[in-house]
Amino acid sequence: MHSFDSFFEPPFERIAEDLSHRGYAVIDCALPDNMTLQLAQRLLQLIRQDDDSLQAAGIGRGDQHAQNRFVRQDKIRWLEQADEAEKAWLDYMSELRAYLNRRLFLGLFSYESHFAHYRPGAFYKKHLDAFRGQANRVLSTVLYLNNHWQASDGGELLIYNEDNQLIETVIPAYGRLVVFLSEEFPHEVKPAQRDRYSIAGWFRVNTSNNDKVDPPR
Repeated sequence: MHSFDSFFEPPFERIAEDLSHRGYAVIDCALPDNMTLQLAQRLLQLIRQDDDSLQAAGIGRGDQHAQNRFVRQDKIRWLEQADEAEKAWLDYMSELRAYLNRRLFLGLFSYESHFAHYRPGAFYKKHLDAFRGQANRVLSTVLYLNNHWQASDGGELLIYNEDNQLIETVIPAYGRLVVFLSEEFPHEVKPAQRDRYSIAGWFRVNTSNNDKVDPPR
């Protein structure tokens, strides 16, 4: 393995093991401190420099895409390779994709992600990131960028099993990374008492065919 692989192998190994055994992983300090800090600073920079940098998020795909504040109330901005901090995150996830493909033979093809800002009181109702057999999202990821977050601040990620039983309550603590199978786990974001910052993303498989090329987003 080259140096990048070697540096991240311990968290990658734990993610692979947890995905294999239970379908989701919750990892603290998965990234180097400087990378997490730069991502948090980048998101705050975007928010402070221009209120329009982040747009109200929608639900659905393609012709079905629409905003619905009864379902979700976060604002988002897709990450790009042009910014150094954003590129470092996308490179990290590219390494994770390659590692999981070697270990678990998932056939992950591409990755997409966005910054997310939930204002106090904002939420995202229970949902699935991919419906079985109808989408190509395979793995969902969330990285939290919230300094000094307390349980009393709210904003938890609640993860359910296929019987809609609550199986995990994740406090959105700084540097915590969550990875889970997109088709398997309904989940929701509870309202928070303060601004809540994160990066959400999805690994996809390639559904291209002779007539249509699958876009990365």
